[in-house]
Amino acid sequence: MNTVLLASNRGPVSFILADDGTLTMRRGGGGMVSGLQEVARTSDLLWVCAALSDGDRSAVRLAPSGRLDQAGYDTGAVRMLDIPPATFHRAYNAVANSTLWFVNHLLYDIPNSPHFDMRFRREWESYRDYNAAFALALAEEAAHGARVMIQDYHLTLAPAMLRVERPDLRIGHFSHTPWAPPEYFSLLPDDIAAELLSGILAADRAGFLAGRWAASFMDCCEELLGAHVDRAARTVTYDGRTTRVGVHALGVDGDALWARALEPDVESHMHALRERVGDRRLIVRIDRTELSKNIVRGLYAYRQFLADHPEWHGKVVHLAFAYPSRHDLPEYREYTAAVQRCATEIEDEFGSEDWDPLILNVDDDYARSLAAYRMADVLLVNPIRDGMNLVAKEGPILSPHCALVLSREAGAAAELGADALVVNPYDVSGTADALHEALLLPEEERAKRGARLRAAATALPPSRWFADQLTALEH
Repeated sequence: MNTVLLASNRGPVSFILADDGTLTMRRGGGGMVSGLQEVARTSDLLWVCAALSDGDRSAVRLAPSGRLDQAGYDTGAVRMLDIPPATFHRAYNAVANSTLWFVNHLLYDIPNSPHFDMRFRREWESYRDYNAAFALALAEEAAHGARVMIQDYHLTLAPAMLRVERPDLRIGHFSHTPWAPPEYFSLLPDDIAAELLSGILAADRAGFLAGRWAASFMDCCEELLGAHVDRAARTVTYDGRTTRVGVHALGVDGDALWARALEPDVESHMHALRERVGDRRLIVRIDRTELSKNIVRGLYAYRQFLADHPEWHGKVVHLAFAYPSRHDLPEYREYTAAVQRCATEIEDEFGSEDWDPLILNVDDDYARSLAAYRMADVLLVNPIRDGMNLVAKEGPILSPHCALVLSREAGAAAELGADALVVNPYDVSGTADALHEALLLPEEERAKRGARLRAAATALPPSRWFADQLTALEH
């Protein structure tokens, strides 16, 4: 069996450059990387990724052709691409994160943005160059007939570029984000919208986390490209070729998650948290301070819950873990500040000498997050829009008695909605009511729902999720 090639912006390892010039390797971050690390360890896989830091670039320059095959990398072979920092910045920040992410998560303040001018056109050229660097590396590395799995919105043009160089390859593209409906996707300039769609359609298979995102993609192809779409067969035919569209709902490896959650550092965090909150009920949320995660409305919902239900004062604590995200973008810095301001308002309004109604943590600590999962009575997951949201799946695995309050706009709602308390993420009052209902849910009902949530959450762990896609791509 030929080596499988996996392409993503972020790789499974990163490097820290010390002042004395020495390099230290560490695991890469990000949800998609975490999900696929086990796959990389157990497969004949080459991971092609970008060098993201000075340490990464130093490691690349010390390695032949950027191939990190040395002993000690249990993540499989890695090839890092030393893309010029200015090109990377424009492609990653200006286009991928400030444009494509905003489009597919419906985040624009439309009276004021987007604004596509000549500056954006220059940034788009960098996005093309970034995709071309990946396509070239994949073309160089792939054996005849190899399978290539290209990941996410950073690399929407790479399938078409690779197809030109290597028509013999089996190419898949997977979107880990939602996909915007045509009326929103068409905010993009017409030629760029067409280039994005046709870039993915050069793949043999286009994958999505939920059926609604796949449907939106097909709608865009039909309305904006004039492609022929067979929704029953999930195929799109355009420019003489047919692309199959697949839905693969990424889940969690429950055994591996529990093994990590039983480590001593997690137990220590549980002890510290329990000392702080006592025997009070716990409402937990764990997110990055990403605009789409809707943290501020979630906090206002908790505030309204406290205002509506004084009987809960002193009896409940909200653990809100909001880890900084994309602070090189001004919108994200302001959003983090808004989260902190809202938290202060809640503390000032409801806090007392012997009760902190809200504990906000903005320092990323995975072990502490696992401890919070295990202690949760209610898990709040209320994104404006999410491709999947693995928090909604991890929580019920680690807390069998946890009630899940879940946004209907998360991809996970398709699988978990029947056993969650589903909310409109814009409805603060409705979310406040759901928090109250979740706290009052009888223990027997919690157990029944929890068992079904765990079964759904672990139905397609990363190894099977990836294997299913490879099988589908092969056939």
